[in-house]
Amino acid sequence: MGRLEEWLTLYLTPGLGVTGCKSLVDWFGSPERALKASRKELTQLKGLRLKCLDTLGQTQPRRDADEELKRAQQLGLTVLCLDDREYPEWLRHIANPPVILYIKGDPSALAEPGIGIVGSRAASTYGLRMAESLAGQLAGLGVTVVSGLALGIDTAAHQGALKVGGTTVAVLGCGLDLVYPMQNRELFKIIPNRGALVSEYPLGTKPDGFRFPARNRIISGLSRGVVVVEATLKSGSLITAELALEHGREVFAVPGRADSLKSAGCHRLLQQGAKLVMSVADVLGEFTDLPRNNHQGPVGRQPPVKPVGELNAEERSILALLEIYPKHIDEVITSCPLPIDRINELLLMLEIKGFCEVLPGQQYQLISNS
Repeated sequence: MGRLEEWLTLYLTPGLGVTGCKSLVDWFGSPERALKASRKELTQLKGLRLKCLDTLGQTQPRRDADEELKRAQQLGLTVLCLDDREYPEWLRHIANPPVILYIKGDPSALAEPGIGIVGSRAASTYGLRMAESLAGQLAGLGVTVVSGLALGIDTAAHQGALKVGGTTVAVLGCGLDLVYPMQNRELFKIIPNRGALVSEYPLGTKPDGFRFPARNRIISGLSRGVVVVEATLKSGSLITAELALEHGREVFAVPGRADSLKSAGCHRLLQQGAKLVMSVADVLGEFTDLPRNNHQGPVGRQPPVKPVGELNAEERSILALLEIYPKHIDEVITSCPLPIDRINELLLMLEIKGFCEVLPGQQYQLISNS
């Protein structure tokens, strides 16, 4: 039995878990010695469940490990154990590192720590745009973008990195033979070709809710710093930020509207000392060894195709009424002396020219306030 099989045998022993598995190896010096230990020797290690003691001496965990590796090979996965030389070094040194990593894609994508970008699943248009733009700028510089493949901010971060041909790593809260969430099945297919999907969970493990807080420590562990783009006060993204602090990582937060509940978690982080992010330079400025470029402006959409000066007077008057936050058409009509039909025509022209976008509920939002 090889080293990986020994680690996996311990890991798949019912009731042992990550902590118990690592405690055994630390106590006996190697997974091989732990597997060969007598019951008397095992009882000297406090905290082990009796069920684990009985199971460790049986052959079933070994068979499970062999079968797991065969399935992983069939799926084209790489499986790493904690003391494998390819195991990500930064992740190895967090307080409770995964003892087994399943990787679909390029393991070298995990070699250099990236920047984590996380946030709300129920994100606003503003949050999605900020996440995608920030991720794209970082990935365009060669920085790996790390996130969790969840809907909302995570999805926007992965997409932003992929759109510029960059590298992204998605950490899942289930086995790598399961696509979750199903809405991201295309990303699930694409990311392994441009980075990696990662999980600590055995194949077939379902995406139960309690697994995601544990998943978050891997996002943090693979990152130099974590950027929270949009989060409520009860968001799981704040768990990732807290773990980042425990791991000695930098924590960043993107501000939102003062009255936005979706940004309340970010504002709390800023009050507690997180670095405020208005541009990619705010992230890069904390690291002397990351690439630099001339991105000094605010993170967001690229400027419109046509400069504002080429708009006519009526178009400019409507543009002046719009903001980067959604505004209902009734607010525009109330603030503008032009006829309603003309206002609708002008809004349509501004949308076509790339100056604003229409949102559900007849709301309009400025793309660039150039």
